[in-house]
Amino acid sequence: MKQLCIMLVCILFIGCKDKDQQPNDLALNDDSVTKFEVPVEYYKLDNGLKVILSPDNTSPTAIVAVYYNIGFRIEPKNRTGFAHLFEHMMFQGSNNLGKMEFINLVQKNGGVLNGSTRFDFTNYFEIVPAHKLETMLWAEADRMKGLAITQDNLTNQQGVVKNEVKVNVLNQPYGGFPWLDMPQYANTNWFNAHNFYGDLADLDAANLEDVASFFKTYYAPNNAAISVVGDFDIEETKQWIEKYFGGIPSIELPAKPDISEPKQTEEKRFVKDDNLANKPAVAIAYHMPERNTPEYYAMGLLDQILVQGDNGLLPQKLVNDKGYTSNVNGGINYLGNMFNYNGPMQLMFDFTYDNETSNDAVIAAVDEVIDNLKGTITQEVIDNAIIKMKSKLYDDLGGTFGLGRADLLCSFALFDDDPKRINDIEAQFDKITPDILKKTIDEYLRKTNRTILTVNPLLANNKNPL
Repeated sequence: MKQLCIMLVCILFIGCKDKDQQPNDLALNDDSVTKFEVPVEYYKLDNGLKVILSPDNTSPTAIVAVYYNIGFRIEPKNRTGFAHLFEHMMFQGSNNLGKMEFINLVQKNGGVLNGSTRFDFTNYFEIVPAHKLETMLWAEADRMKGLAITQDNLTNQQGVVKNEVKVNVLNQPYGGFPWLDMPQYANTNWFNAHNFYGDLADLDAANLEDVASFFKTYYAPNNAAISVVGDFDIEETKQWIEKYFGGIPSIELPAKPDISEPKQTEEKRFVKDDNLANKPAVAIAYHMPERNTPEYYAMGLLDQILVQGDNGLLPQKLVNDKGYTSNVNGGINYLGNMFNYNGPMQLMFDFTYDNETSNDAVIAAVDEVIDNLKGTITQEVIDNAIIKMKSKLYDDLGGTFGLGRADLLCSFALFDDDPKRINDIEAQFDKITPDILKKTIDEYLRKTNRTILTVNPLLANNKNPL
């Protein structure tokens, strides 16, 4: 569930990962054979579109990824779920491609595609044979120029999204737990704390004027980034991007709302009744430090130490020692990873446990791990956590034909105006010392900085067992 995201259910995405394969164009760094440099060429068109080119001739494929700087956080009030609804609308036709023709164009040319809505962006991507790159650039530019905004398309997609909500959340045990639920409990600012998937009444209330205004406001070149990763010629690709995207006019972007969160000073505890669940579950979330600070990178390592892998301290305690659960899920940003968000976030973990086990016992076991954590921090522990972090990073950058690389390049371009940050990630983790890690534990893994959400399984119990 760590990588769970809201995605179009009607589009099949098939990818593959090979941990041992590294792209040919990744240059080994002089000081370590385990470090490599991702090739990055970054520039902007006159209309403000951010362009990132990253060649890789490992396979004769190309990825086109277009990221718009609009996600759940800043969708209109009283229109919850609108950013996600609009993601669906982007597949309903454009100036030169009718309904479903974009999808057919990709699939009939041997490619795969998808789109998703996240906290801080909405993205669309295609993975195609390299010789079809120009076609995909034309198609993405075509829908950036103009969308088929019709009542028929809107009504149809309102139904699709409402059905998604019913299937994935309302009619599922643990539906929305904890990826959708926790932000609503842990945060206080509406922009971070509303129902991102969308209340059914809000989805019904969306109208054509809303759609047209949303498209005009956010789907503009100066609010977007495009990355091209794969087997292509840089100069030729630059010409195509200028040809197809260069003439799209920019817009005056609205001021972004304040999405900051106040410092949490008291522990929060909530219980969510679930009519379909047969076992209790608990999720615990700690507010993250500000992005790109030493403490931010330290929390990334604490995630590795506490949660990730069989040697994580929480799995060791809760699975191997206590036998309370068979698995602990967790991470930073359940709708992506610790790098592709741009606002308040939590380090979170969750698990189910037996009805015979008390909630107090479960929380006490977690507290035992957290309370003793500082005493376990040594340079060796940090080095092992860095190895795990780098292994995951390399896997993401090289897997799925480089889709993870395209994701980080667009994210860093949108959030930091600096996609070359992708080559600085390792160095930032290497700077973390035991003192920084211990300071971060004191400041961010304190009980008064956390929210605990427990699922009460009404299917198994007619009364609250907690």
